[in-house]
Amino acid sequence: MDFSHVAVEHSISTMWNRYSEPLTLTELAETATFSKFYFSRVFRSVTGTSPGRFLAAIRLYRAKQLLLKTSYSVTDIAYKVGYNSLGTFTSRFTRSVCFSPARYRSSSQAGMAALPPFTLSDAPHHCSTVRGMIDMPETDVPVRVYVGAFLGPVVEGLPTACDILDSSGAYELPGVPDGTWFIRAAAVALRDVDEVEPWNRRPLFVGSSPVVTRGARIVDSDVHLRPMTRVDLPVLLALPELDSQRLPELA
Repeated sequence: MDFSHVAVEHSISTMWNRYSEPLTLTELAETATFSKFYFSRVFRSVTGTSPGRFLAAIRLYRAKQLLLKTSYSVTDIAYKVGYNSLGTFTSRFTRSVCFSPARYRSSSQAGMAALPPFTLSDAPHHCSTVRGMIDMPETDVPVRVYVGAFLGPVVEGLPTACDILDSSGAYELPGVPDGTWFIRAAAVALRDVDEVEPWNRRPLFVGSSPVVTRGARIVDSDVHLRPMTRVDLPVLLALPELDSQRLPELA
């Protein structure tokens, strides 16, 4: 592991330890002993996103935990995870998790409602289908693999298309509009799927593959999974609720 990677890991540890503070880019760069301009470039090359986006993901991930495990009000939680505006916190949480903070808490207590359904019938006819193979390290643990097409490197919001596998193998994502997409995959231990709080589970393996779609065509893109590391972004989407998207047209 080179020095740059170690420095980025150190800055990420700082984010996890001090996410409630108003951390600046300059402060984070100092923890890596880099200039802020060089730090930003190195950080993005290692993680695939900016320091600010990574810190925001950590804050929202911690907010999810506080909503599930404490009785703090949504306002208190917003401030505890580093937001100075309740409105900003609520809008970012809703965009990333697909539920408002209050609904996320109430739904979890009621068994977690399903995410809004995909509307492939409304998609333009020129949408592409992305397909490929999911390859992951050997493991003795049965897993469920979630695959989705996202606009950015963070697994947040409702994917434009998803597929669910019970092992390594072929996936298919129909109805993907023109554009640049990140095919993100996460493998979760099957023993965690039916836990009392399955939406709080952590993936065993993750992987991604960027694709560009143009017109109604088939795009092949294999995704290689690897063990999750310190430099991987937290998964903000309530992954288990993608199970509700396992519709016949997506099979």
